[in-house]
Amino acid sequence: MSRAAPDPVQVVKQRRDAALGSLVSGVPYIQYLGIRFDRRGDELTAILAYDDKLIGNPALPAIHGGVTAAFLEITAMMTLNWTWLWPDIESGALDPDALAAGNLPRLPKTIDFTVDYLRSGLPRDAYGRARVTRLGRRYASVQAEAWQDNRDRPIAQATAHFLMPRKEG
Repeated sequence: MSRAAPDPVQVVKQRRDAALGSLVSGVPYIQYLGIRFDRRGDELTAILAYDDKLIGNPALPAIHGGVTAAFLEITAMMTLNWTWLWPDIESGALDPDALAAGNLPRLPKTIDFTVDYLRSGLPRDAYGRARVTRLGRRYASVQAEAWQDNRDRPIAQATAHFLMPRKEG
């Protein structure tokens, strides 16, 4: 029995980019904050581009703590969504055209979110990555961190728990 040839690399990349673009465009606050994602295979890095509107304390100046928390929550949420949907994206079970049209599957919902502020966010770009530490049928746990110039000196870190939707089918 012969196996089907794998999809060409460009098709797989387009499928991945379409899926990520659909997930990101489904949250208007992501566009408002100016967050974008750099995708390398199954790994995502969130990038919070500096903008004056992000400053909470102009005397320092420092990025608003709420912006930092939102950035970490978005990073955790998108990483979880990406990890959870990855098998369906890779197999083609999720149609990229349907995703681009906004037909997203039900996504995890935040249960709780805890932030540890470690140092002031300076007026410059920030980066974030998250790691899914538990992905179960009912809930998921995710740890996230944000940094600016040096990943070894994070400005904040977070722990989040999410309620997982039931997979259809």
